[in-house]
Amino acid sequence: MPNTKSAKKRLRQSLERRARNRAVKSSLKTQIKKVLTAVEGGDAAATGDEFRTAAKKLDQAAAKRVIHRNKAARLKSRLSARLKAAKQTA
Repeated sequence: MPNTKSAKKRLRQSLERRARNRAVKSSLKTQIKKVLTAVEGGDAAATGDEFRTAAKKLDQAAAKRVIHRNKAARLKSRLSARLKAAKQTA
């Protein structure tokens, strides 16, 4: 446990940041799952909307440094490849 006043403040700050980061990561995972289920469902309009939302959330998380910017780019690339493959098969 922290003893000094500054250490107590740092603990409070880190707990708040951790909660915020976990919420952002959780919403990212949910959005990615929505994109993947839309791709499997075959609904092109819903897939495009979900992908745009996912890309925006990934960029926002990377901007806040919750995730690394290369990870955001990699995930967007993989999702768009899935979309493209699904459109070609349909």
